[in-house]
Amino acid sequence: MSSELHLSPASRSLDEETARAEIYGLLSALYYQAPSPELLSQLRVAVTEAPNAGAFLEESWRELVASARDLSQPQLAAEYTALFGGVGKPEVYLFGSHYLSGFLNEKPLVKLRDDLAALGLGRSDDMSETEDHVAYVLEVMRFLIAGEDVSVSNLSHQQAFFSQHLQPWVSQLCQVLMQHPQAHFYARVAAFTEAFLSVEVQGFDLMA
Repeated sequence: MSSELHLSPASRSLDEETARAEIYGLLSALYYQAPSPELLSQLRVAVTEAPNAGAFLEESWRELVASARDLSQPQLAAEYTALFGGVGKPEVYLFGSHYLSGFLNEKPLVKLRDDLAALGLGRSDDMSETEDHVAYVLEVMRFLIAGEDVSVSNLSHQQAFFSQHLQPWVSQLCQVLMQHPQAHFYARVAAFTEAFLSVEVQGFDLMA
């Protein structure tokens, strides 16, 4: 992910593809771990007003930024641990296999690994989570948008990966988070995720 936030998600100051990649990268970072002090500082000063009033992502983005401003970094770290960490079964699973099959490390993960291999991608050695972690699949989408090799990073691969490995389950994760009583900041992250992915669905549908 880029080390800096450059935009409001509804901004037209950057081209659409750059904005999409930035958002996927931001969401990947937020789901992988609680926001670092640096990322939290960037969120707190992020622009929240879109150039055009009523832009689709504006409200959910404003609420996410407001939540980042209201909570301290230790509070966000504690929320992340309460929801996704701890020993044994977490409050909320972040893995696609759980939502697609009801179990971890099942056939959806095998399919994902096969598709990643076909793209020449794989999990880095420093990542302890399996590839169906939501942060990982979001980061793959960022790469498929922003990567320099157009034989891999192109709209066709984006659409195929999105329809196979995000669209079938990430909305379920978002719903669980938005309804969870311990989710405050992450309920706002989930609401923004769902709004953004609905825009992505519409965009890919136009390609069909």
